[in-house]
Amino acid sequence: MTRLFSWRNFSAIAIKELIQMRRDPLTFGLMVGIPLIQLVIFGFAINLDPKDLPTALIDADNSAYSRAIAQAVRNTGYFDITATPQHEAQAQDMLVRGEVQFVIQIPPGFTRALLAGKHPALLVMADATEPGSGGNALAALAELGQRALVHDLKGPLATLQPTPPPFETRIQRWYNPESITQYSIVPGLTGVILTMTMMIMTALSITKEHELGTMEHMLSLPIQPLEVMTGKIAPYILLGYVQVAIILLAAHFVFGVPVSGNLLMLAAVAIIFIIANLLLGFTFSTVAQNQLQAIQMSFFFFLPSILMSGFMFPFHGMPRWAQWIGETLPLTHFMRIIRGIMLKGATFTDIIQEVWPIVVFTIVIGILALTRYRRTLD
Repeated sequence: MTRLFSWRNFSAIAIKELIQMRRDPLTFGLMVGIPLIQLVIFGFAINLDPKDLPTALIDADNSAYSRAIAQAVRNTGYFDITATPQHEAQAQDMLVRGEVQFVIQIPPGFTRALLAGKHPALLVMADATEPGSGGNALAALAELGQRALVHDLKGPLATLQPTPPPFETRIQRWYNPESITQYSIVPGLTGVILTMTMMIMTALSITKEHELGTMEHMLSLPIQPLEVMTGKIAPYILLGYVQVAIILLAAHFVFGVPVSGNLLMLAAVAIIFIIANLLLGFTFSTVAQNQLQAIQMSFFFFLPSILMSGFMFPFHGMPRWAQWIGETLPLTHFMRIIRGIMLKGATFTDIIQEVWPIVVFTIVIGILALTRYRRTLD
């Protein structure tokens, strides 16, 4: 008679799996760590209603009423006035560099026109490269005229309080005036795809050599570690450029994303970003014992990158500690670079503050990768 199920055999196999799991603490740690990262990021870091967005204020009127409006802007909770430029050109440069997300301009003669009942305009310039990050903030600005001067328009000026409001708010959405989602998502996909593919491909390189038994043959050859590392990543740099070309062509001709900046400058920055991810994957390959661990480690890094870089969720909506983590990720800076070049027509001066963190990351991870590989030789 055929036995349907044996608890003894079941127990033996289960115990064997537990022993193997204990002997593979890295895989166990990754299986526990990835859910914890998701819990922390989605529970604490992700915020679809961002507050304290960086804002520049140009107060050309400099009156009691303009100061009351500035305070009302702060009281909405959506705006953090971090800069007070004197000229509109300075404020526009801040928008291009991504230093501020909004520019609020109170024009000269605002108070005189207000008291004359001419309903002057409060001018607002908004960086619309991230359409979903400032919707509620702009809605709060649109209602500003109803309540900003409630405590100031009293006595003889009380007639200015009823509807329509004493002044209007004119909002200009820069770089993406129609708030087309593809303009923001498709350029960002370049960085996301490069991060995922470049890192995983090189993460499998050394572990694959070990599993196929070719690493021993390679170690017997008179090859220096630096030669192995550069030889491993060089073909993938070309592959990365092919991916960039495909995505940019599709972005422009399929999705209609404008290209306002210099593509040669974008290509120069892209090679740094590609090398950074290749070296990171190479480092993972020197730590992992098999290809499964290499893939797990890659996703362990990729998950925070895609969630905390500003690709899927508003970067400024995250708490400060999450923004600090996000600033250490190469994808965060590359996201700002490619959106700046394609949508804003940013120059190298505008993006230099985003380039050097990627360069520093590349140097540090390159040294770490070379050090780890030398240890595998020993």
